[in-house]
Amino acid sequence: MSFHSTAAQLVTLASEGGEHGGNHESLNPLVTGGGAFVILMLLLWVTTRFNRDR
Repeated sequence: MSFHSTAAQLVTLASEGGEHGGNHESLNPLVTGGGAFVILMLLLWVTTRFNRDR
C-alpha cells in the first residue's frame, strides 16, 4: 500500500463520518474552557503552597 492510496482512503473515511458536525450538543466551549482554567489555577495555587521558600 502506498502513501497516496492510504491518504486517499483516510480522506474518504473522514468525509463519510461528517454527518454530525463533530461537536457534541452538551459541550459548551465557554464552560469547558472556564472549567479547565479554574482547575489549572487550583493546581497552580496548590503547587505554590507546597513550594514555599522558608
